[in-house]
Amino acid sequence: MKIAFSPCPNDTFVFHAWVHGLIPAAPKLDVTYADIDITNHLAASGTGLDVMKISYAALPWVLKEYALLPCGGALGRGCGPLLLTKEAGADPAALSGKRVAVPSERSTAYLLFRLWAAQHVPGGVGEIVVMPFHEIMPAVRDGRLDAGLVIHEARFTYTAYGLSQLVDLGSWWETDTGLPIPLGAIIARRSLDLKAIEAWTRASVEYAWAHPEASRSYVLSHAQEMAPEVAEAHINLYVNEFTADLGESGYGAIAALLGRAMREGLVPEFDLAALR
Repeated sequence: MKIAFSPCPNDTFVFHAWVHGLIPAAPKLDVTYADIDITNHLAASGTGLDVMKISYAALPWVLKEYALLPCGGALGRGCGPLLLTKEAGADPAALSGKRVAVPSERSTAYLLFRLWAAQHVPGGVGEIVVMPFHEIMPAVRDGRLDAGLVIHEARFTYTAYGLSQLVDLGSWWETDTGLPIPLGAIIARRSLDLKAIEAWTRASVEYAWAHPEASRSYVLSHAQEMAPEVAEAHINLYVNEFTADLGESGYGAIAALLGRAMREGLVPEFDLAALR
């Protein structure tokens, strides 16, 4: 079975057991490690693999061919994207007409940013520049861009680049809606045995929690230039009860985000019932 997910610690932690043949009856995995912007576009282009990690924001483009699995992904509280600038205490209005780097235009981070900017940046921002997330903070630090939207472990390391947080978009979303933040989704081709894939994914999550040290070398081998304590903090933040099962609150958060994005014209129209 062909699968694609990022080399980030939460994904390698979740899928370690399945990748290493530790889940009974689960098929052998052929793994592609790719940034989420790449997997978003692979899934939407029709050249995607059997199972993929994509952004929840990319779901409207792929739900005809792929189903959302209720486990394995990233959704939670206190784990949202940050908007960073070089200037401490900057006024959001100062972003009007400015250049902002984002990790993907089909990411939850981008949707949250656009929804927030519509309320707080008069006239809107200027140019949106898409780049791999690990390049964003150096670009803002060096003055090549006015602000950067960052995800993952950047929330633990941005001060080392001399950057300041303009807004925590996750906190904004939680305050605005009272809901958790939908980040990364696990999808599988509808033509496959979805119940079996769900069971294997959940078993891999449960194995990871039961044997946290088993995946350590695998996680760190893919977490390039990341200190072990940062990798652990990353896992603790993004792998939580929603990773085991979305539940009603998880599905509610996804429907709220994508429903609002549809009303703002940020994603294609689709039937929210297709999420289940």
